[in-house]
Amino acid sequence: MKTITTTQELADFCTQAQNCAYVTVDTEFLRERSYYSKLCLIQLALPGKAIEDAVLVDPLVNGLSLEPLYELFKNENVVKVFHAARQDIEIFYVDAKVIPKPLFDTQLAAMVCGFGEQVGYETLVRKIAKQSLDKSSRFTDWSRRPLTEAQKTYALADVTHLRQIYEFLDAKLKQNGRARWVHEELAILTNPGTYTVRPHDAWRRIKTRSNSPRFLATVRSLAEFRETYAQQRNIPRNRVYKDDALIELASSKPAGHDDLKRSRLLLREARKGEIAEGIIAAVQKAQNLPKEDLPSAPSEEEKLQVNPALADLLRVLLKSKTETMGVAAKLIAATSELDAIAAGKRDLPSLSGWRREAFGEDALRLCKGEIALIANGKLVKTIPVPSGAR
Repeated sequence: MKTITTTQELADFCTQAQNCAYVTVDTEFLRERSYYSKLCLIQLALPGKAIEDAVLVDPLVNGLSLEPLYELFKNENVVKVFHAARQDIEIFYVDAKVIPKPLFDTQLAAMVCGFGEQVGYETLVRKIAKQSLDKSSRFTDWSRRPLTEAQKTYALADVTHLRQIYEFLDAKLKQNGRARWVHEELAILTNPGTYTVRPHDAWRRIKTRSNSPRFLATVRSLAEFRETYAQQRNIPRNRVYKDDALIELASSKPAGHDDLKRSRLLLREARKGEIAEGIIAAVQKAQNLPKEDLPSAPSEEEKLQVNPALADLLRVLLKSKTETMGVAAKLIAATSELDAIAAGKRDLPSLSGWRREAFGEDALRLCKGEIALIANGKLVKTIPVPSGAR
């Protein structure tokens, strides 16, 4: 198996790939010790079954430029095939602001084609390629060199079997007419906003029990400082302080270093120096905000007046639809979204695009009393309700 270690070798391979219908791509990376993923290995394969058409690219070699690969990613005549592409694409976007197009994600396609929710690569290899994977190198430190033959074989399998999986799923989508469904989903993965973390919005990921505007303002300010600090130094945000410590700080509102010393959850390193100063400044900033600039709770679920019976009927309808179509239920609508529909909300993903076609139209008709659900053996079906019976 070939390992590419020079820019010229990569350019030669990518030139060959420019004339192919598709190329399969995977990466190996580390993220435990940094904010941004550290790219350690890239796997590429051209169409066919030959092992010679698959290569490893070592981005840790000094002097190797990934520019030829990025030029290939920009070629819209060559489909770039990934499995569970989000983290891979984030690496390339952060490094060079490049998003591979056109893109095909076999995990998304498999969910549309009846393989279940968040289906893993190993499952698709077993069910489609009729092969098994050696997972002994799954927890490898991919930054260490040299790589063993076992590690290389493991890594290469992530793109060689992917060829057969892609061709099978691509044909399946053309057969069942759902290629457009996958295309709509891929719009999220190809949107640069998906990979842009804005420190000012980092607080929305944090679970809080209080919806007090001043408390939320403090959470927002502390989360913004933590995210900015972690990004600038490329360290995990939890190395600055963890969420539970952030909530404690937002509650206690430390005004000085003596107050920080009383924290039970704050890391020792965060009680002094730049982090300590940043915490105190972030708390002070939140306390000085005028009322009109205070945030409100990011979730409105508690305020929804949900019709529980209707919500239950929507769950039955969704289960019936997904079983009939062979589509993963969570791909269409989460439970919280069904509750939102039952509460009267209509600006929802499940009521637009391909989801409206697959589920949303009948969901709305059910809400209006235009259809009913009946059990027919093991199946649940919809039947129209006469206008006089509504």
